Amino acid sequence: MLNFRPLSPVAHFLLRSFTEEERPPTEEHKITVNPIVSKFASWYERLRNTMEFREDEVVLRATIERILKRRLLLGGNGKTTAIPLVKELLWARYLPDNEVGQSIVEKVEESIDLYLALRLRVMEQHKVSDLVINDWIYDLMSSDIQYILNPKRKKEVMTNFMFHVLRDDVSIVDDSPETKDAQVFMAVRRAFAKDDLAFLRYHLFCQYFGRLTKETLDYTADHFLTGYHEIIRELSYPLKDRIYTYVKRRSAAFIVLEDILNSDTGNLKTMLENAEELEKAVFAAALVRYNSISSKVKRAVVRSVLFILLTKVGFAFAVEGTYEKFMYGHVIWSSMALNIAIPPILMIVVSLFICTPKEDNTRVILEYINQLLYHENPQLGNRLITVRAQKKNQVLHLVFDILWLCTFVISFGGIVLILTQLQFNIVSQFIFTFFLAIVSFLAYRISMLAGLYRVGDRQGLLTLLTDFLFMPIIKVGSKLTQSIRQINIFLYMFDFFIEAPFKLLFAFFDQWFYYLHAKTEELE
Repeated sequence: MLNFRPLSPVAHFLLRSFTEEERPPTEEHKITVNPIVSKFASWYERLRNTMEFREDEVVLRATIERILKRRLLLGGNGKTTAIPLVKELLWARYLPDNEVGQSIVEKVEESIDLYLALRLRVMEQHKVSDLVINDWIYDLMSSDIQYILNPKRKKEVMTNFMFHVLRDDVSIVDDSPETKDAQVFMAVRRAFAKDDLAFLRYHLFCQYFGRLTKETLDYTADHFLTGYHEIIRELSYPLKDRIYTYVKRRSAAFIVLEDILNSDTGNLKTMLENAEELEKAVFAAALVRYNSISSKVKRAVVRSVLFILLTKVGFAFAVEGTYEKFMYGHVIWSSMALNIAIPPILMIVVSLFICTPKEDNTRVILEYINQLLYHENPQLGNRLITVRAQKKNQVLHLVFDILWLCTFVISFGGIVLILTQLQFNIVSQFIFTFFLAIVSFLAYRISMLAGLYRVGDRQGLLTLLTDFLFMPIIKVGSKLTQSIRQINIFLYMFDFFIEAPFKLLFAFFDQWFYYLHAKTEELE
């Protein structure tokens, strides 16, 4: 019994949450779709997802939002949208076939009608632009529907546990505890749950108003503008990125612990309370995570390359080709080929230099998990104590601003100089730099996959040099990627003029196969 260590009360609660039996599904009519239609629809969905670079955790929500926009554009409501929405998700295999019951569809229908009602009430009572309210309503509605269709109860339990542990590890000495809690809450959701902006808006909305229901609709509509401004303030808080970085460097321990709790180990409690058994489980779970990095990187590279090619080839021909044809009378194929080929090649090269964490990293994860399981007040390294209104040395701040400007001049000036030597015209240089910035940002995102399971800092001379030369390009790429996602006319055209007819065909063949099956049953 030398290796026996009792779990802390909070760890006991966490273990119970993971091991308690799920409620048996209710006996009701389940929605089913034809497997042949589903196969073609899932292929289409993979192609559509390559046109946008998103984290896997938010693809379902983004798909729900896309379907809602298309189906509600011409005045749909919950009754006309809920079942077609669920069927489209079943066709694309986002949800398992024959498991979504009528009661779930009714909840989706109610959610759509509630958020549409909220939109009308807010438009009547407050001065809010159509663009802003529509953006928020679709974010809130799609997030709410995802939680109805795919609640992920255990993930939410672990997210709340992580917040409970880390909320007291952060201190903002010149701001309120409520603001600090909100920032840690958002950082946990970004680092562990991988929430995007829409999910963050939804969770802060629910924290402020509670989940939208018929009973809370009036209060939410009356005070929407106050809550909106408070959420905007929290989302734009000056210290949010620093707190997020602190939380992210501790998230690997929670990821590995979640994997252990989700494992099929016979008696979890006995294993967790045994030091040797726990160490074996931690090293095994961490190794599985490390080995998954290469496949995630490959998948991300393929998606990124397809994203670049699908958006760039047409753009290059339309803009660069037209300009060269007008100015020179012919297309300069050599510069266009380099313009198209170099960014994907750069993406592949970056992926080759991504390496997985080592055993010493797993040792730190084990130490953190020991803290989480056996200590009532776990301490995962040094606390983060910071101030919102930091006093600035004006001279030093001016020097840093000048150095930051110099990095832009060196980085982009070097690119322009090289392209000039290669005889790229000004339009070709603009297109190359434009897409190089986007590719640099995507490559940086991919390189962060390996960092997801690292704990602590890994700063070195090469890291500092890379940050100095490429961070300006990456920052510009980040802004461009966000802007393209918001104003990508090609995607809007694709969704309304290509996707809509495809989905009508899927619906027709789904009903046709169902009709044929019914006729076959009549002969039996």
